[in-house]
Amino acid sequence: MTVTREQRLLEAFATLADTLVAGFHVVDLLQNLVDTSQDVLDVTAVGLLLADENRGLELVASTSEESRLVETIQLGANAGPCIQCFRTGKVVSLPDIRDAPEEWSGFRDSAREQGFLSVCAIPLRLRDTTIGALNLFSTTTGALDEGDIRAAQALADVATIAILQQRALRASDVIREQLQLALNSRVLIEQAKGMLAYTHDVGMEEAFRLLRDYARRNQLPLAQVAEGLVQRNLVF
Repeated sequence: MTVTREQRLLEAFATLADTLVAGFHVVDLLQNLVDTSQDVLDVTAVGLLLADENRGLELVASTSEESRLVETIQLGANAGPCIQCFRTGKVVSLPDIRDAPEEWSGFRDSAREQGFLSVCAIPLRLRDTTIGALNLFSTTTGALDEGDIRAAQALADVATIAILQQRALRASDVIREQLQLALNSRVLIEQAKGMLAYTHDVGMEEAFRLLRDYARRNQLPLAQVAEGLVQRNLVF
């Protein structure tokens, strides 16, 4: 039976909704968001930038090493469509990366080197509060379909509400701790990826797949599995 795009979107929302429970881990929620976005939207790769307690952006989730590298370069230069999306709280579409303004040259050159030709940045925003940006990369030129943009914004809204809901339930410093925990956890995940890449003699993307699959099979948070590997309490 052929699964329609609408069915896949419904399943995606259901999967995201399953994470909206007490004790959910921000890293798992956001990794699920980028994986889902790549699966159901007409894009090649997805990255997600999240603001820390000082409003500084960090990369917390990506679907490929190529998108991770482009996001890292963009953060280093503090300039690009994803940065602008976060600052303005508005969708930023760049149908042809080669047309990027000169002040985005670092992003433009890095994106082209990794094979990306277009990008659309979607804000993680609720009313006047923007906490990050969901960035959709494609290896072809052209603006993202309006239907995909609306779907991506809806997926981003679910994640944003889940995170900001903690503020309503707890003291305001708890949400800052949650966001900071997500950033700290990502460091552990990158270390674990490096260890798996070395021990299994595979690339970083395959290493992350091994890490993610182990976490899913055993119903464990990504950060917990990563910490176990880094602390050498876990081997696989």
